[in-house]
Amino acid sequence: MSSDKLIIDYKNLKLAIIDIFSTIGMSRDDAELVADVLVEAELRGIPSHGLVRVKDYLGLWQKNRLNINAIPKIVNESISTGLVDGDNGLGMISGNFAMNVAISKAQNAGCGIVVVNNSNHFGIAGYYAIKAVEHDMIGIAMTNANPTVAPTFSKQAMLGTNPIAFAMPTKNESVFLADFATVPIARGKVELIEKQGKTVPSGMLQTADGIPTTDPSVLRQKGTILPLGGDYEHAGYKGYCLTAIVDILSAILSGANFGNFVPPQVSYLPDKDYYPGKGLGHFFAAIKLDAFRPANEIKEYMDLWIRSMRSATPVDPKQPVLIPNDPEIEKSNFHKKNGIPVLPEVIIELKNVLNELNIPIPDKLSII
Repeated sequence: MSSDKLIIDYKNLKLAIIDIFSTIGMSRDDAELVADVLVEAELRGIPSHGLVRVKDYLGLWQKNRLNINAIPKIVNESISTGLVDGDNGLGMISGNFAMNVAISKAQNAGCGIVVVNNSNHFGIAGYYAIKAVEHDMIGIAMTNANPTVAPTFSKQAMLGTNPIAFAMPTKNESVFLADFATVPIARGKVELIEKQGKTVPSGMLQTADGIPTTDPSVLRQKGTILPLGGDYEHAGYKGYCLTAIVDILSAILSGANFGNFVPPQVSYLPDKDYYPGKGLGHFFAAIKLDAFRPANEIKEYMDLWIRSMRSATPVDPKQPVLIPNDPEIEKSNFHKKNGIPVLPEVIIELKNVLNELNIPIPDKLSII
């Protein structure tokens, strides 16, 4: 496998993704939203949730497992809560809709919580959480995912990588955004490592027999990802708890599928014979700062928190103490200026899928 990466301008990458989804019949507005989320992942240095996902979405659409013209709707609500049916569309469409509803409810009630069922993969959770910050609100976003993760002491995949994103407004410091999977490595990252012919660090994967491995191909052979922390001795049960909490908030509240019932988000995995719920589930919350204290006071105090953490004595003077969102901001600024690095294998694989589906290859991707 080639280790050389291609460099694509982020604006061109966005236009290419818009072209692809518009070509198969998605509305221009929805295609732009999907592209925005995927490109934001690439900018922030999370390629496992970027361009590589396009082929997955196209595969689901080809097999009639995804509604590209979905119209999410509120099916139940109170002054501060809501349940949204995603109409079996991409999670970007229902996720953006639901987060906006949560923000609107928080404006009136101080807090808004909206859950979604009948949805699909929504990209990076941080995209939705940070939307609340513009309104002087805390933003929270979670989603469950198709099963690739084994609970503690299990060798069977029963849970997804189930990310959590938490965004906190600030006054002068950069926005605090913690956006992380509740496992040590995302499925998409394992896929990218396999494309590069590399191995996964130890303590993250196990074979179908529960034997630790560093082979990234293991997920296609009924192997599983371990919870955050890894094995029991390294407190993997705490990661299991986090993953379970996201699954419960995303699926049990909304009536979506939970655990090993979550629909596969890749077309090469067969659809399941039985589903107790509707699609995949999401959880969104917006919390208004001035429901507690004046927003400015809270944001100034959050600035102080960040400065306090930065002032901690570093282990290595050349490596500053980390604040969540620091690496992503640095990468985003760099990629906007210098372009986004993309593996040639990702482009080749996507082109093959487009050719199979008789979808014209966007000019912006005609680079190899």
